[in-house]
Amino acid sequence: MALLRNPDGKRRFEWTENDAGERVLIQRSIVDPDLQWEVSLVKDAVNRESPLFNPKAARAKLMSRTGAEDGTYAFGPGIEPEDRAHREPDMACFTCHLSWTTSCGGCHLPIEANWKTKLHRYGGETTRNFATYNPQVVRDQMFQIGRHQTTKGNQIAPVRSTSALVLSSTNINRERIYIQQPPIASSGFSSQAFAPHFPHTVRLTETKTCTDCHLSEAEDNNAIMAQLLLLGTNFVNFVGMNAWVGLDNGFEAVRVTEWDEPQAVLGSYLHKYAYPDYWRMHVEDNDRELKDWTRGKTFDGDLSGETKAFEQFANVHEGTRDSVRCLQMRGEYIFVAEGRGGFRVYDIASIANKGFSERIITAPFSALGHDTHVSTENATCMALATNQPIRPDRNTPEMREMNQEQAFLPIYSYAAITDSEEGLILVDINTMADGEFRNNKLDRAEFANGADAWNEGGVLDGARHIHLAGEIAYITTRRGLVVLDLADPLNPQVAAVREMNDARASAIQFRYLWVTDAEGVKLFDVTNLRNPVARPGGAVPLANAQKLYLARTYAYVAAKQEGLVIIDITKPLSPQVYAKETLGGTMTDAEDVIVGTTNASLIGYVADGRNGLKVLQLTSPSSQPNFYGFSPPPKPELIAWARTKGDALALSKGLDRDRAVDETGGQMAVFGRLGSRPFTRPEMEKLFLTSSGIPWKVSDEVDMTAWVAGRGPRRRVAADK
Repeated sequence: MALLRNPDGKRRFEWTENDAGERVLIQRSIVDPDLQWEVSLVKDAVNRESPLFNPKAARAKLMSRTGAEDGTYAFGPGIEPEDRAHREPDMACFTCHLSWTTSCGGCHLPIEANWKTKLHRYGGETTRNFATYNPQVVRDQMFQIGRHQTTKGNQIAPVRSTSALVLSSTNINRERIYIQQPPIASSGFSSQAFAPHFPHTVRLTETKTCTDCHLSEAEDNNAIMAQLLLLGTNFVNFVGMNAWVGLDNGFEAVRVTEWDEPQAVLGSYLHKYAYPDYWRMHVEDNDRELKDWTRGKTFDGDLSGETKAFEQFANVHEGTRDSVRCLQMRGEYIFVAEGRGGFRVYDIASIANKGFSERIITAPFSALGHDTHVSTENATCMALATNQPIRPDRNTPEMREMNQEQAFLPIYSYAAITDSEEGLILVDINTMADGEFRNNKLDRAEFANGADAWNEGGVLDGARHIHLAGEIAYITTRRGLVVLDLADPLNPQVAAVREMNDARASAIQFRYLWVTDAEGVKLFDVTNLRNPVARPGGAVPLANAQKLYLARTYAYVAAKQEGLVIIDITKPLSPQVYAKETLGGTMTDAEDVIVGTTNASLIGYVADGRNGLKVLQLTSPSSQPNFYGFSPPPKPELIAWARTKGDALALSKGLDRDRAVDETGGQMAVFGRLGSRPFTRPEMEKLFLTSSGIPWKVSDEVDMTAWVAGRGPRRRVAADK
C-alpha cells in the first residue's frame, strides 16, 4: 500500500499529521486529485483514551471467546489475542464491516432454438441457440454467512446466492420442450448456487451488529438467524409458471404467469405495467379467472402473425384414485401422495409443450420398463429432504476430494411417505435424476427390521403429515407430534412424542416449530431438534387451522372458514394475529397456503377447498412502499382465481432459492469456490449455544462494566517519532 501511486504521482496512502499534531493515515482519491480523507484505524476505535473510541467496535473486536460460557461477555484490550471470539484468521473483517449484500434469488434463461447468435467469448464463434439472461429476484437484505474457500483459510465470510438458474428451451416449432428447470451440479448438489462474497459495501457505522449473528435478548431475530445460516426463509421461493394444486380427485397445474420475460403473475402489479393489454384482458375480459383459453390473433392490422402471437393458457388435470393432500414438484417430476392410491411420481417435463396432448404422464413408455407407483394402504403425505433437484449418486468420494465438498446426508436419497395405517415408508428416488428412464422402477426400501414399512409400537398410527428438517422428521399422528431421527433412514429412532389434540401439520424456522391442531397453532422450541419443548405462550387459538407456511416474520395459516390467517411471528414467543382475510366471504374453505416472490412482489397461493385456487398479491410497490425490506407487512389483495376440477386441498411448495443447508447441517446446494461451504450443525450451534447446550443471547447495547483493561494500542503523536 505504501508504494501505490495515483495518476498524478502522489501516494495513494500516506502517513501525515492532523491539526492536533497526531499522526494519521490519509487516502487520496484516484478519481479526484483534490479529494482525500482520513482512514479510520482499528487502534483508535478500540482505545478508550481516543476521541475516536467506538464501544460497539471495541466489543466486537475484543470480545472474549468464553464470554458466553461464563456469562460475563468480557471484552477489552486485556483479552489476549488468541482468546478473542472474532479472531482475524477465523473471520474475514468484512463479515461485520458491511452494510448490505446483494443476493440473486434466481435468474431465468429461456433458450430459443434456430436463432443464430454470436458468442461474446471463445473467439467469436456462433451458435444456433439464443438465450437471454433474466434476473428474477434481487434483494439487498439477505445477510448470510458460511465458510470461505480453502485459499482463504476457510474463514467465516459473507455468502450470497450467485447463480440460482432455471432453464427453459423452445425448439424451432415453438414447442416448449422443458420449462424452468434447475440444473444439477457435477457433484450432485443443486445448482441453486452460493459463494463467499466480498460485497463492496464496507462501512464505518452502518455495519452488522451482535443480533445479526447471535440470538437477540428481545427474542425477535429468529427469521434473521434462519437467513444468516442459509436455512432459507421461504420468502423468495420460486413457484413458476404453474401452481400445482392437490385435489380431492387428482391434481392440477394451474397456469399463473406470463411466458415472456418478465414472467409476471397474472393480475399482479408487474403484469399491469409490463403487459397493460394482457392485464386488461385478464381483469376485465376474464374477471381475473385463470382458465383454459387462447390469447392472440392470427393476423394484426399489418397482416402479421407475430405481433399478437397466440398464447395458449391451459390448466392441466390428472385424475387419481383418491385425494391428494401432499404433493411436491422437483425438476421434471412431481411426487404425489394419493391416499388409497398410494405414492406415485409423474413426469411433467412437457407441461408447457403444445406438441403433447397428454402433458402429465405416468411413464414415457410401457410400465414394463418404467414404474414409479408404490402401493400403500393410505398414503396421507410425502416429503423430500429438499425440493431442489439433486443427484446424490454423483457425490462420490473422488468427486468430494476433487471439489473439496461434503457428502450428502443419507436421507437425501429417499422420499418419505406417511401412511395412516402402515406408518412410515421410504422409497429410494435416486434413479429419477440420472437421465436413464429404463431404471425408474420404484419400490419400498427395506428397513433394518426386515419390514417395508415402519411403525414401531403403533407410534405412527393415523399419520397425517410429515415435515423433514434434514435427518429429523416431524410427523403428526393420532397421538400428536412424533419426532423421528432418520440419521440412519433405514433404522428410524423415536426421538420424542408430544401429545396433541388432533395434530395436523407442522413447519420449522430455525429454533421453533409451529404445529396446527384442533385448538389452533401451537409452538415448540426445537433448539434441540430431537426434543421439542412446548411453549404455551406462543400458541394462537384458531377454530380450524389446517396447513401453514412460514415466510420470514409471518406465518400464513390456512384456516378453513376463517380464510387466510396471517400471524406476526417476529417474536415467536409472543405472536400477534396480523390479519384474517376471507376476501369478502369468498375464501372460506382454506386448506393450504404457499408464498413465493416474483420480481419485486410477494405472491400468496391459497388452496381454498371447494372454492378452488386463490392467488393473492401480498406486497407490491403500490400496496407496500417498503416492499424491499427484510419482511414487509403483507397487504393481501386478490389478483387471480381458478375453478379447479375438484376441491383444492394442497399446494406444491415453490423452489427454495435461499436454502443451502438443512437444520441438521446437510448441504444441498453447490458452493462456487473450492472448499467453501455452509456451516455444519456444530458450527451453527457455536453462534447461539454454550458447550452445555444452553442458548445465550446478546444485546446491541454495550455494557462497559464488562471492559477488561490492558495495555492495548497507544495513539501516537508527533512527539513519539
